Amino acid sequence: MSEENVEKNESKNFIEQIIDKDLDEGVYEKVHTRFPPEPNGFLHIGHAKSILLNNGLAEKYNGKFNLRFDDTNPMKENPEFVQSIKEDVQWLGATFEERVFFASNYFETMYECAIKLIKKGKAYVDELNSDEIRTYRGTLTEPGKNSPYRERPVEENLELFEKMKEGQFGDGKMVLRAKIDMSSPNINLRDPIIYRISHTPHYNTGDNWCIYPLYDFAHPIGDAIEGVTHSICTLEFEDHRPLYDWVIKELEYEKPPKQIEFAKLYLTDVITGKRNLKKLVEDGIVDGWDDPRLVTLSALRRRGVTPEAIKKFMELVGVSKSKSSVDYAMLEYCIREDLKLTKPRIMGVLDPLKVVIINYPEGEVEYLEADNNQENEAMGKRQIPFGRELYIDREDFMENPPKKYFRLFPGNEVRLKNAYFVKCEEVIKDENGEVIELRCTYDPETKSGSGFTGRKVKGTIHWVEAHSAVKAEVRLYEHILKEGEPLIKDNGEWNVNPNSLKVLDECYMEPIVKEANIGDSFQFFRHGYFCVDSKDTTDKKLVFNRIVSLKSSYKPNKN
Repeated sequence: MSEENVEKNESKNFIEQIIDKDLDEGVYEKVHTRFPPEPNGFLHIGHAKSILLNNGLAEKYNGKFNLRFDDTNPMKENPEFVQSIKEDVQWLGATFEERVFFASNYFETMYECAIKLIKKGKAYVDELNSDEIRTYRGTLTEPGKNSPYRERPVEENLELFEKMKEGQFGDGKMVLRAKIDMSSPNINLRDPIIYRISHTPHYNTGDNWCIYPLYDFAHPIGDAIEGVTHSICTLEFEDHRPLYDWVIKELEYEKPPKQIEFAKLYLTDVITGKRNLKKLVEDGIVDGWDDPRLVTLSALRRRGVTPEAIKKFMELVGVSKSKSSVDYAMLEYCIREDLKLTKPRIMGVLDPLKVVIINYPEGEVEYLEADNNQENEAMGKRQIPFGRELYIDREDFMENPPKKYFRLFPGNEVRLKNAYFVKCEEVIKDENGEVIELRCTYDPETKSGSGFTGRKVKGTIHWVEAHSAVKAEVRLYEHILKEGEPLIKDNGEWNVNPNSLKVLDECYMEPIVKEANIGDSFQFFRHGYFCVDSKDTTDKKLVFNRIVSLKSSYKPNKN
């Protein structure tokens, strides 16, 4: 192999190298991938890795990509989850178009496949209950033992399986098991269950069936029916691959799909398990699957995270077979990098303190020019109203400041961003001694952009003009988990971070936000990036979610 080809090959991940080899050797003519979620919950950030990987491979090799719902468990699945998954996959940019499939539409074929296995002597009806089956299966160190029903004649198995299909037996009364090897070191091959009875209507097929295939049986059949070439899944399915291959081989599919496993995305300080996510929703700890404190894709979308940021994050994470955890700070870094050149930078006051400029003419308002984004000139400029009464953030004033405090305090002068120098002359307090207003003076010679060089100030603070400012609710988020502590306390209660959500109900923004639509994002100076909430914003109430703060603990590798 030439040095050029070696270098080109090494730049590809291990899955791409496998695909290249398969194509070169004529194993497959075209690449065909799929994303096969079970519609029993909302997708999360971990699923995004699989979606982008499978769709990306199909695009790279000019192949096909399917979105297939492996909906074989009617007790946990519903149309709401189907719809949310479609929206999430489409939001990420996967081009499935009309290639949406359902395992439940293959139930008849899967039933015929089960009949074929029975006739080949490779499947049998078992009457052991679930506890007995578990006991007979053995352990990791001890082999299993054969069920007393394992050697039933083929005709008897066919008859019983037909009665199972016709609904003549109750739930759990019988199962259909593959006949493989009860002494196999791989427990997944110890006569796994491939069909069970469940008199539960299915959201897609209704009452047509009362027996349903299990995932490990249905999944490879679905891949084979659709012509999938590379069945790409996460590492927990590695031990299931021999069963996947066994099903495909025994059913005699030509050009069978190839299962390849990669490392799942483990992100620090977040909850991704469907069981815990569902319980958080059902217990009312969060306000739904799209609560911005979660990392479901719908929650990230509502919070204001973009598909481009997630794609960049997945590129940095890469594809490998090595299990590892990724710091959440890396995702935040990608979000900032995506937003910093594309979003307007405006002034927003989250904890308002009134400022009256006593030497500014009453009733007069002027308009000052400001860059929409100082790092992107193409975003243009805007006009900001300035008047006698303003709001500043309370943290930008201290009555008795420590040394090297350069913001506003009695007798000190600071610059109002894009405006003038102002000096604090008087502090007004209420009956409880709380500061409620500052009386200041301004120097009209110091207008921003005027070229004034008479003196310098060390502090610059942001502000909004009081009468034109738009009132809004702002929500600040932290991780829903307490760092370093378990999710559930010893008493069974949720160990939720009490600061995971902080609601500020009296914040003031520049008038430009009046034009904002649902989902629009801004950078608020010094506070971070914020998005107009899609769920609680109304014509009368504007709600912002903080997407991410401006500070980062992640240091990207520059090499």
